[in-house]
Amino acid sequence: MAASLMLSKFDNPNFEDVTLYHSIVGGLQYLSVTRPDISYSVNKVCQFMHSPKAPHWSVVKRILRYLKATINDGLFFASNSSLTLQAYLDADWGGCPDDRRSTRGFCIYLGQHLISWS
Repeated sequence: MAASLMLSKFDNPNFEDVTLYHSIVGGLQYLSVTRPDISYSVNKVCQFMHSPKAPHWSVVKRILRYLKATINDGLFFASNSSLTLQAYLDADWGGCPDDRRSTRGFCIYLGQHLISWS
């Protein structure tokens, strides 16, 4: 998902098959546990579960195409990694155009292994 893409609850038109949207986005939530590279995009489309629009569905389809192209990617944990703990954080203070809420995320590494993210 392009970082500059702004999704809004006021986008038009409505997406007709709400059950399909809920089903696929729900599955993407579970998948994001082992694919932190899609966490941000999945979080964004989850924000519109109550009233999905056509542009939100376009983002879901883009995530699915990305997953198809990167089917062999995932988390890998090597047994000989160091025990150095590193954390990174980012935020877009007031970036939501609807309510000016902030979006933030973090990732924590133990050696080379990602152990926590949001």
